[in-house]
Amino acid sequence: MHYRRVGSSGLRVSRLGLGTMGFGTSVDDIEAEEQLAAFLDAGGTLIDTAPIYGDGNTETMLGALLGKLGAREDIVLSGKAGLAFRDGNVVRDASRKTLLDQLDQSLRDLGTDHLDLWQVHRWDEATPLEETLAALDHALTSGRTRYVGVSNFYGWQLGTAAALLPTLVSDQVEYSLLRRDAEDEIVPAAQHHGLGIIAWAPLGRGVLTGKYRGGIPTDSRGADNRWEGYVRPYLSGERAHVVEAVAKAADGLDVTMSHVALAWVLHQSPVAAALVGARTTAQLSESLATEDVEIPDEILSALDDVS
Repeated sequence: MHYRRVGSSGLRVSRLGLGTMGFGTSVDDIEAEEQLAAFLDAGGTLIDTAPIYGDGNTETMLGALLGKLGAREDIVLSGKAGLAFRDGNVVRDASRKTLLDQLDQSLRDLGTDHLDLWQVHRWDEATPLEETLAALDHALTSGRTRYVGVSNFYGWQLGTAAALLPTLVSDQVEYSLLRRDAEDEIVPAAQHHGLGIIAWAPLGRGVLTGKYRGGIPTDSRGADNRWEGYVRPYLSGERAHVVEAVAKAADGLDVTMSHVALAWVLHQSPVAAALVGARTTAQLSESLATEDVEIPDEILSALDDVS
């Protein structure tokens, strides 16, 4: 596994991180343990989680597995706060109370006394930014996290936050060959302030694996009522030419489409890491094998142009 610094900070992470959003729902505890073991065996360190993942079950499951495997000291544990379940709905709340309450609960569920990176999950226009950032700073100075960042902040939001709290190190955003709007303002803002980008959904919500080229598989997210709306926007005709370009590159290089798509994201600056999640260990292992694949610059450039 290759490793990178997150922006200009001293935080060092594996450039492929393990996303755990499905732990506790689409991924049961047996499969989750297999995935975690495979990730650690491959040299992975960055593990991403959040209180709302897995319908609120992910962090408890992950904490138990980390304890069972004795892996806490070997990983960079990245958490979030600011989204909460209320009356059956997910709401944004980046108030000091909610952020710090969620952090304390995450630490209990994960079985640790600190996170390595703690992020505000989303911008909350109902809470003063200064209050939100003060909560991050308090968590940092009290030792409950080693680094702080944000997630899903637009460029102007990121720039404003970084100016008010210079200790921010990252913005976790969606970034793939099918979703490149981060390049408009988020990437320039991150570069200006010395922050790293942590890319989520680098496989275009699964579409860039090629699994949907012949239709919607019955065992895929696209066929699941809970996830169909998440995948559908990436199945539109205008994105099909990007998928086919990735397929053509993969055929020519004798690698998988996942390898090509992930290699492109990891080639982009200032991406520090790309998060990969999977339903099965086999899918995860395929993504992790990207580290052994070399994609020529001319092909990366061609994909850049076609997308």
